[in-house]
Amino acid sequence: MENQTGDLDIILFEGLKVTPQSSMPAFILLLLIYIFIMVSNISLVVLISTERSLHQPMYLLFCNMSINDAFGASTIIPRLLSDAFTPISERSINYIDCVVQAFASHFHAGTSHSVLMIMAFDRYVAICNPLRYATIMTLRMVVRLSAGAWLAAFISVAILMGLSIRLSRCRRVIVNPFCDNASLFKLSCESLLYNHIYGLGSAVVILGSSMCSVTLTYLRIALVCLTGKNKTLNSKALQTCGTHLAVYVIMLTMSFTPMIIHRRPEWADSGKVASILFFVIPPAMNPVIYGLQCKELRLKIFSVFHRNRVKDGKSFHK
Repeated sequence: MENQTGDLDIILFEGLKVTPQSSMPAFILLLLIYIFIMVSNISLVVLISTERSLHQPMYLLFCNMSINDAFGASTIIPRLLSDAFTPISERSINYIDCVVQAFASHFHAGTSHSVLMIMAFDRYVAICNPLRYATIMTLRMVVRLSAGAWLAAFISVAILMGLSIRLSRCRRVIVNPFCDNASLFKLSCESLLYNHIYGLGSAVVILGSSMCSVTLTYLRIALVCLTGKNKTLNSKALQTCGTHLAVYVIMLTMSFTPMIIHRRPEWADSGKVASILFFVIPPAMNPVIYGLQCKELRLKIFSVFHRNRVKDGKSFHK
């Protein structure tokens, strides 16, 4: 089956492996999670966009993350849902659609890291240089940093995918829940040396710069908080930084879990399931963590709900 020479533009892929008995529960659970991801993240973006008091660098960067989370979930989950009741042997995807999904999934991952690095920088300036914060983190600076984060991820992934689609194909089977770069270049029988070098190099650069910048930033912030005398300011700083750090740890955990599991052959199927968690857990958890932990955002959410309840009550009495 691996070396079929039929229509190589139609790719057969495994998708999410579940038993026929588990198809319906898995479909319902995944659908509910997807709805929650989309509603929570889009609602957060709308709230921040419409409330002028939230037009601050930190919250505008939240919008970047929410948009990227909704985008990332949409690249993977709808396809899994559409194939939930299709037998594994009959699941297929057009090669171009597979390339688009692979590009989108890697673009989402790269943007997640770059946006979190910018958010760490924002917290660093706010806590370590509070008097200069307004002059450094202007709206123009936030736009430039945000555009740079998305553009850097786009260029990096474009090169990555370009190296894969240049290869000729001799196979048409992907043993993975979704299309990614590794799945694409494994369809070829040519030398994959350049793909491995660039893929490994870009992963090291992205993960290395992300982990180093966040670690150094928070060590500096912790030092400032420990030596500072303003307990109220320190408490607020630690709260906002703790929220960001929790999101970052969740993302890293979801990134490394599939890599660790794939090392054990007996856990191969579990590794395939774990590979989709990066597109499910962080996008679902991020709006909850930020919405509950950030006081200003939490108060705005509660006030919106309160206004809606009052309006509904007035409408009912009328």
